Amino acid sequence: MRRTYDLTVTAISVALGLLWLWVARTVDGDDEFAPLGIEFGGLTVAVLLFLWLRRSRPVLLGLLLGVVGIALPSVGGLSAAALVGVASRRGARWAFLIFVVDAALILSLFQEEGGPTREYWETAAVLLMADLVLISAGLLLRSHRALVRSLEERARQAEEGQRLRVEEARHLERERLAREMHDVLAHRISLLAVHAGALEVRRGASEEETRAAGVIRECAYDALEDLREVIGVLRAAPDADADRPQPGLADLTALVEESRRAGARIELTARLPDEDPGRAGRHAYRIVQEGLTNARKHAPGARVRVTVDGGPDDGLSVELTNPAAVSGGLPGAGAGLIGLRERVDLVGGRIEHGWTGTGEFRLRAWLPWRP
Repeated sequence: MRRTYDLTVTAISVALGLLWLWVARTVDGDDEFAPLGIEFGGLTVAVLLFLWLRRSRPVLLGLLLGVVGIALPSVGGLSAAALVGVASRRGARWAFLIFVVDAALILSLFQEEGGPTREYWETAAVLLMADLVLISAGLLLRSHRALVRSLEERARQAEEGQRLRVEEARHLERERLAREMHDVLAHRISLLAVHAGALEVRRGASEEETRAAGVIRECAYDALEDLREVIGVLRAAPDADADRPQPGLADLTALVEESRRAGARIELTARLPDEDPGRAGRHAYRIVQEGLTNARKHAPGARVRVTVDGGPDDGLSVELTNPAAVSGGLPGAGAGLIGLRERVDLVGGRIEHGWTGTGEFRLRAWLPWRP
Protein backbone atom coordinates (compact mmCIF):
# COMPACT_ATOMS: atom_id res chain seq x y z
CA MET A 1 0.00 0.00 0.00
CA ARG A 2 2.78 2.46 0.87
CA ARG A 3 4.72 1.57 -2.28
CA THR A 4 1.62 2.12 -4.41
CA TYR A 5 1.08 5.51 -2.79
CA ASP A 6 4.68 6.55 -3.44
CA LEU A 7 4.47 5.50 -7.10
CA THR A 8 1.22 7.40 -7.53
CA VAL A 9 2.66 10.59 -6.04
CA THR A 10 5.76 10.23 -8.23
CA ALA A 11 3.71 9.74 -11.41
CA ILE A 12 1.54 12.80 -10.69
CA SER A 13 4.61 14.93 -9.89
CA VAL A 14 6.38 13.86 -13.09
CA ALA A 15 3.26 14.64 -15.13
CA LEU A 16 3.05 18.13 -13.58
CA GLY A 17 6.74 18.70 -14.26
CA LEU A 18 6.41 17.72 -17.91
CA LEU A 19 3.37 19.98 -18.23
CA TRP A 20 5.31 22.87 -16.72
CA LEU A 21 8.22 22.18 -19.10
CA TRP A 22 5.90 22.23 -22.14
CA VAL A 23 4.21 25.48 -21.02
CA ALA A 24 7.56 27.18 -20.30
CA ARG A 25 9.12 26.21 -23.64
CA THR A 26 5.95 27.19 -25.50
CA VAL A 27 5.89 30.67 -23.92
CA ASP A 28 9.61 31.52 -23.72
CA GLY A 29 11.06 29.32 -26.48
CA ASP A 30 13.60 26.51 -26.36
CA ASP A 31 16.62 28.85 -26.24
CA GLU A 32 15.81 29.93 -22.67
CA PHE A 33 16.19 26.44 -21.20
CA ALA A 34 18.56 23.49 -21.16
CA PRO A 35 18.44 20.92 -23.97
CA LEU A 36 15.78 18.25 -23.73
CA GLY A 37 18.40 15.58 -23.16
CA ILE A 38 19.55 17.31 -20.00
CA GLU A 39 15.93 17.90 -18.93
CA PHE A 40 14.97 14.24 -19.23
CA GLY A 41 18.25 13.06 -17.75
CA GLY A 42 17.77 15.32 -14.75
CA LEU A 43 14.17 14.17 -14.44
CA THR A 44 15.26 10.52 -14.37
CA VAL A 45 17.81 11.17 -11.64
CA ALA A 46 15.24 13.21 -9.70
CA VAL A 47 12.72 10.35 -9.87
CA LEU A 48 15.26 7.90 -8.47
CA LEU A 49 16.21 10.28 -5.67
CA PHE A 50 12.56 10.96 -4.92
CA LEU A 51 11.73 7.26 -4.53
CA TRP A 52 14.89 6.63 -2.51
CA LEU A 53 14.89 9.59 -0.11
CA ARG A 54 11.24 10.63 0.12
CA ARG A 55 10.59 8.94 3.48
CA SER A 56 14.07 8.48 4.92
CA ARG A 57 15.68 11.88 4.10
CA PRO A 58 12.91 14.35 3.19
CA VAL A 59 14.92 17.48 4.12
CA LEU A 60 17.92 16.49 1.99
CA LEU A 61 15.58 15.58 -0.87
CA GLY A 62 13.81 18.93 -0.57
CA LEU A 63 17.10 20.86 -0.75
CA LEU A 64 18.40 18.89 -3.74
CA LEU A 65 15.21 19.04 -5.78
CA GLY A 66 14.63 22.67 -4.79
CA VAL A 67 17.97 23.64 -6.36
CA VAL A 68 17.54 21.42 -9.44
CA GLY A 69 13.92 22.47 -9.94
CA ILE A 70 14.91 26.12 -10.45
CA ALA A 71 17.19 25.18 -13.34
CA LEU A 72 15.13 22.33 -14.83
CA PRO A 73 11.37 22.95 -15.18
CA SER A 74 10.74 19.20 -15.70
CA VAL A 75 11.77 18.60 -12.06
CA GLY A 76 9.37 21.27 -10.77
CA GLY A 77 6.61 18.80 -9.93
CA LEU A 78 8.95 16.55 -7.91
CA SER A 79 10.41 19.62 -6.19
CA ALA A 80 6.90 20.73 -5.12
CA ALA A 81 6.06 17.23 -3.84
CA ALA A 82 9.35 17.13 -1.91
CA LEU A 83 8.56 20.47 -0.26
CA VAL A 84 5.13 19.17 0.80
CA GLY A 85 6.83 16.07 2.16
CA VAL A 86 9.25 18.13 4.26
CA ALA A 87 6.41 20.15 5.79
CA SER A 88 4.28 17.06 6.51
CA ARG A 89 7.10 14.93 7.96
CA ARG A 90 9.51 17.40 9.58
CA GLY A 91 7.32 20.37 10.41
CA ALA A 92 7.35 24.09 9.73
CA ARG A 93 10.94 24.80 10.82
CA TRP A 94 12.62 22.64 8.17
CA ALA A 95 10.06 23.60 5.53
CA PHE A 96 10.73 27.33 6.00
CA LEU A 97 14.46 26.65 5.93
CA ILE A 98 14.05 25.23 2.42
CA PHE A 99 11.82 28.19 1.58
CA VAL A 100 14.60 30.59 2.58
CA VAL A 101 17.11 28.67 0.43
CA ASP A 102 14.75 28.76 -2.54
CA ALA A 103 14.15 32.49 -2.05
CA ALA A 104 17.88 33.18 -1.92
CA LEU A 105 18.49 31.19 -5.12
CA ILE A 106 15.63 32.90 -6.95
CA LEU A 107 16.78 36.40 -5.96
CA SER A 108 20.38 35.64 -6.89
CA LEU A 109 19.27 34.44 -10.31
CA PHE A 110 17.35 37.67 -10.75
CA GLN A 111 20.55 39.58 -10.13
CA GLU A 112 22.27 37.55 -12.85
CA GLU A 113 19.52 38.47 -15.29
CA GLY A 114 20.28 42.18 -14.99
CA GLY A 115 18.53 43.40 -11.90
CA PRO A 116 15.16 43.42 -10.20
CA THR A 117 12.76 44.47 -12.93
CA ARG A 118 9.01 44.43 -12.36
CA GLU A 119 8.50 41.30 -14.43
CA TYR A 120 11.03 39.32 -12.46
CA TRP A 121 9.68 40.59 -9.15
CA GLU A 122 6.26 39.38 -10.17
CA THR A 123 7.69 36.01 -11.19
CA ALA A 124 9.61 35.71 -7.94
CA ALA A 125 6.51 36.62 -5.92
CA VAL A 126 4.47 33.96 -7.72
CA LEU A 127 7.14 31.29 -7.15
CA LEU A 128 7.55 32.16 -3.47
CA MET A 129 3.78 32.29 -2.94
CA ALA A 130 3.59 28.85 -4.56
CA ASP A 131 6.21 27.61 -2.06
CA LEU A 132 4.16 29.03 0.81
CA VAL A 133 1.02 27.31 -0.48
CA LEU A 134 2.91 24.02 -0.73
CA ILE A 135 4.25 24.42 2.81
CA SER A 136 0.76 25.21 4.09
CA ALA A 137 -0.59 22.08 2.36
CA GLY A 138 2.16 19.99 3.94
CA LEU A 139 1.46 21.40 7.40
CA LEU A 140 -2.26 20.76 6.93
CA LEU A 141 -1.48 17.17 5.96
CA ARG A 142 0.75 16.85 9.03
CA SER A 143 -2.01 18.09 11.34
CA HIS A 144 -4.48 15.74 9.67
CA ARG A 145 -2.19 12.78 10.27
CA ALA A 146 -1.73 13.80 13.89
CA LEU A 147 -5.51 14.08 14.31
CA VAL A 148 -6.03 10.62 12.77
CA ARG A 149 -3.39 9.10 15.04
CA SER A 150 -4.99 10.78 18.04
CA LEU A 151 -8.44 9.45 17.11
CA GLU A 152 -7.04 5.97 16.54
CA GLU A 153 -5.35 6.07 19.93
CA ARG A 154 -8.56 7.22 21.59
CA ALA A 155 -10.49 4.46 19.84
CA ARG A 156 -7.90 1.91 20.94
CA GLN A 157 -8.07 3.14 24.52
CA ALA A 158 -11.88 3.09 24.42
CA GLU A 159 -11.88 -0.48 23.10
CA GLU A 160 -9.37 -1.52 25.73
CA GLY A 161 -11.44 0.11 28.45
CA GLN A 162 -14.58 -1.59 27.18
CA ARG A 163 -12.79 -4.93 27.09
CA LEU A 164 -11.61 -4.47 30.66
CA ARG A 165 -15.11 -3.52 31.80
CA VAL A 166 -16.56 -6.60 30.10
CA GLU A 167 -13.94 -8.82 31.69
CA GLU A 168 -14.59 -7.28 35.08
CA ALA A 169 -18.35 -7.77 34.72
CA ARG A 170 -17.78 -11.34 33.58
CA HIS A 171 -15.48 -11.99 36.51
CA LEU A 172 -18.02 -10.58 38.97
CA GLU A 173 -20.75 -12.72 37.45
CA ARG A 174 -18.57 -15.82 37.72
CA GLU A 175 -17.87 -14.95 41.35
CA ARG A 176 -21.58 -14.55 42.02
CA LEU A 177 -22.38 -17.91 40.41
CA ALA A 178 -19.62 -19.62 42.34
CA ARG A 179 -20.86 -18.10 45.60
CA GLU A 180 -24.46 -19.16 44.93
CA MET A 181 -23.40 -22.69 44.00
CA HIS A 182 -21.27 -22.97 47.11
CA ASP A 183 -23.90 -21.57 49.47
CA VAL A 184 -26.83 -23.61 48.13
CA LEU A 185 -25.67 -26.78 46.38
CA ALA A 186 -22.67 -27.54 48.55
CA HIS A 187 -24.77 -27.24 51.70
CA ARG A 188 -27.52 -29.54 50.46
CA ILE A 189 -25.16 -32.14 49.02
CA SER A 190 -23.22 -32.16 52.30
CA LEU A 191 -26.45 -32.80 54.20
CA LEU A 192 -27.28 -35.60 51.79
CA ALA A 193 -23.86 -37.20 52.40
CA VAL A 194 -24.27 -36.88 56.20
CA HIS A 195 -27.73 -38.47 56.21
CA ALA A 196 -26.59 -41.23 53.87
CA GLY A 197 -23.66 -41.96 56.17
CA ALA A 198 -25.98 -42.11 59.17
CA LEU A 199 -28.31 -44.47 57.30
CA GLU A 200 -25.36 -46.66 56.35
CA VAL A 201 -24.38 -47.27 60.00
CA ARG A 202 -27.93 -47.41 61.35
CA ARG A 203 -28.67 -50.44 63.48
CA GLY A 204 -31.19 -52.83 62.08
CA ALA A 205 -30.67 -51.72 58.46
CA SER A 206 -30.69 -54.51 55.92
CA GLU A 207 -27.72 -55.27 53.73
CA GLU A 208 -29.40 -53.76 50.67
CA GLU A 209 -30.23 -50.57 52.57
CA THR A 210 -26.66 -50.32 53.84
CA ARG A 211 -25.26 -50.83 50.33
CA ALA A 212 -27.66 -48.28 48.82
CA ALA A 213 -26.79 -45.76 51.52
CA GLY A 214 -23.10 -46.31 50.81
CA VAL A 215 -23.66 -45.68 47.10
CA ILE A 216 -25.60 -42.50 47.91
CA ARG A 217 -22.84 -41.30 50.24
CA GLU A 218 -20.10 -42.00 47.66
CA CYS A 219 -22.08 -40.27 44.93
CA ALA A 220 -22.65 -37.29 47.21
CA TYR A 221 -18.93 -37.04 47.92
CA ASP A 222 -18.15 -37.29 44.18
CA ALA A 223 -20.72 -34.61 43.49
CA LEU A 224 -19.07 -32.38 46.09
CA GLU A 225 -15.69 -32.89 44.44
CA ASP A 226 -17.13 -32.05 41.02
CA LEU A 227 -18.85 -29.01 42.51
CA ARG A 228 -15.59 -27.82 44.05
CA GLU A 229 -13.87 -28.15 40.66
CA VAL A 230 -16.63 -26.18 38.94
CA ILE A 231 -16.49 -23.48 41.61
CA GLY A 232 -12.71 -23.33 41.23
CA VAL A 233 -13.06 -22.92 37.47
CA LEU A 234 -15.62 -20.16 37.91
CA ARG A 235 -13.40 -18.27 40.32
CA ALA A 236 -10.29 -18.70 38.18
CA ALA A 237 -9.37 -16.87 35.00
CA PRO A 238 -11.40 -17.76 31.88
CA ASP A 239 -8.50 -19.74 30.39
CA ALA A 240 -7.43 -21.40 33.62
CA ASP A 241 -9.33 -24.62 32.91
CA ALA A 242 -7.92 -25.15 29.41
CA ASP A 243 -5.60 -27.94 30.60
CA ARG A 244 -7.86 -29.35 33.31
CA PRO A 245 -8.24 -33.15 33.03
CA GLN A 246 -11.49 -34.12 31.31
CA PRO A 247 -13.17 -37.53 31.21
CA GLY A 248 -13.02 -39.45 27.95
CA LEU A 249 -13.74 -42.82 26.43
CA ALA A 250 -11.38 -44.51 28.88
CA ASP A 251 -13.68 -43.43 31.72
CA LEU A 252 -16.86 -44.97 30.29
CA THR A 253 -16.37 -48.21 32.19
CA ALA A 254 -16.08 -46.37 35.51
CA LEU A 255 -19.19 -44.34 34.66
CA VAL A 256 -21.19 -47.48 33.92
CA GLU A 257 -19.95 -49.23 37.08
CA GLU A 258 -20.98 -46.25 39.17
CA SER A 259 -24.50 -46.41 37.74
CA ARG A 260 -24.63 -50.17 38.29
CA ARG A 261 -23.76 -49.73 41.96
CA ALA A 262 -26.75 -47.41 42.20
CA GLY A 263 -28.99 -50.23 40.94
CA ALA A 264 -29.11 -49.55 37.21
CA ARG A 265 -28.98 -52.40 34.72
CA ILE A 266 -26.60 -51.40 31.93
CA GLU A 267 -25.17 -53.36 29.02
CA LEU A 268 -22.07 -51.66 27.59
CA THR A 269 -20.63 -52.52 24.19
CA ALA A 270 -17.53 -50.58 23.13
CA ARG A 271 -15.71 -51.33 19.88
CA LEU A 272 -12.98 -48.74 19.62
CA PRO A 273 -9.35 -48.60 18.43
CA ASP A 274 -6.50 -47.72 20.77
CA GLU A 275 -6.19 -44.21 19.31
CA ASP A 276 -7.61 -41.46 21.53
CA PRO A 277 -10.14 -39.28 19.65
CA GLY A 278 -9.48 -36.29 21.95
CA ARG A 279 -12.43 -33.90 22.13
CA ALA A 280 -14.77 -36.39 20.49
CA GLY A 281 -14.12 -38.80 23.36
CA ARG A 282 -15.02 -36.16 25.94
CA HIS A 283 -18.24 -35.35 24.09
CA ALA A 284 -19.10 -39.05 23.83
CA TYR A 285 -18.60 -39.42 27.59
CA ARG A 286 -21.00 -36.54 28.27
CA ILE A 287 -23.57 -38.02 25.90
CA VAL A 288 -23.47 -41.38 27.69
CA GLN A 289 -23.60 -39.64 31.06
CA GLU A 290 -26.67 -37.62 30.09
CA GLY A 291 -28.34 -40.68 28.55
CA LEU A 292 -27.87 -42.72 31.73
CA THR A 293 -29.19 -39.83 33.79
CA ASN A 294 -32.30 -39.61 31.63
CA ALA A 295 -32.81 -43.38 31.89
CA ARG A 296 -32.64 -43.22 35.70
CA LYS A 297 -35.09 -40.33 35.78
CA HIS A 298 -37.65 -41.47 33.23
CA ALA A 299 -37.27 -45.28 33.18
CA PRO A 300 -35.98 -46.37 36.58
CA GLY A 301 -35.10 -50.05 36.71
CA ALA A 302 -35.18 -50.51 32.93
CA ARG A 303 -32.27 -52.17 31.13
CA VAL A 304 -30.13 -49.69 29.21
CA ARG A 305 -28.00 -50.72 26.25
CA VAL A 306 -25.00 -48.50 25.51
CA THR A 307 -23.06 -48.95 22.27
CA VAL A 308 -19.98 -46.92 21.38
CA ASP A 309 -17.97 -47.70 18.27
CA GLY A 310 -16.11 -46.02 15.44
CA GLY A 311 -12.66 -45.11 14.27
CA PRO A 312 -10.64 -42.43 12.47
CA ASP A 313 -12.30 -43.18 9.12
CA ASP A 314 -15.91 -43.65 10.24
CA GLY A 315 -16.17 -41.19 13.13
CA LEU A 316 -17.50 -41.94 16.59
CA SER A 317 -21.03 -43.32 17.10
CA VAL A 318 -22.85 -43.39 20.44
CA GLU A 319 -26.23 -45.06 20.96
CA LEU A 320 -28.32 -45.61 24.10
CA THR A 321 -31.65 -47.48 24.11
CA ASN A 322 -34.02 -48.30 26.94
CA PRO A 323 -37.66 -49.43 27.10
CA ALA A 324 -40.43 -47.21 28.37
CA ALA A 325 -40.83 -46.78 32.11
CA VAL A 326 -42.97 -49.31 33.91
CA SER A 327 -43.90 -46.70 36.50
CA GLY A 328 -43.80 -42.93 36.29
CA GLY A 329 -40.34 -41.45 36.44
CA LEU A 330 -39.10 -38.09 37.56
CA PRO A 331 -40.24 -35.04 35.58
CA GLY A 332 -37.71 -33.32 33.37
CA ALA A 333 -37.46 -30.10 31.38
CA GLY A 334 -35.45 -31.51 28.47
CA ALA A 335 -32.55 -29.13 29.09
CA GLY A 336 -30.06 -31.98 29.06
CA LEU A 337 -30.93 -33.03 25.51
CA ILE A 338 -30.84 -29.42 24.37
CA GLY A 339 -27.36 -29.08 25.85
CA LEU A 340 -26.26 -32.27 24.08
CA ARG A 341 -27.52 -30.95 20.75
CA GLU A 342 -25.58 -27.72 21.23
CA ARG A 343 -22.47 -29.68 22.17
CA VAL A 344 -22.74 -31.94 19.12
CA ASP A 345 -23.51 -29.08 16.72
CA LEU A 346 -20.40 -27.21 17.83
CA VAL A 347 -18.14 -30.04 16.58
CA GLY A 348 -20.08 -30.71 13.38
CA GLY A 349 -21.80 -33.90 14.53
CA ARG A 350 -25.36 -35.22 14.40
CA ILE A 351 -27.76 -36.26 17.16
CA GLU A 352 -31.27 -37.68 17.19
CA HIS A 353 -33.57 -39.04 19.87
CA GLY A 354 -37.10 -40.42 20.10
CA TRP A 355 -39.23 -43.52 20.33
CA THR A 356 -38.64 -46.48 18.02
CA GLY A 357 -41.24 -48.78 16.52
CA THR A 358 -40.60 -51.37 19.25
CA GLY A 359 -41.49 -48.94 22.05
CA GLU A 360 -37.93 -48.09 23.10
CA PHE A 361 -36.41 -44.69 23.60
CA ARG A 362 -33.23 -44.25 21.57
CA LEU A 363 -30.55 -41.59 21.80
CA ARG A 364 -28.08 -41.72 18.92
CA ALA A 365 -25.19 -39.36 18.10
CA TRP A 366 -22.38 -39.26 15.57
CA LEU A 367 -19.21 -37.23 16.08
CA PRO A 368 -16.24 -36.64 13.80
CA TRP A 369 -13.19 -38.48 15.10
CA ARG A 370 -11.03 -35.34 15.24
CA PRO A 371 -13.37 -32.31 15.34
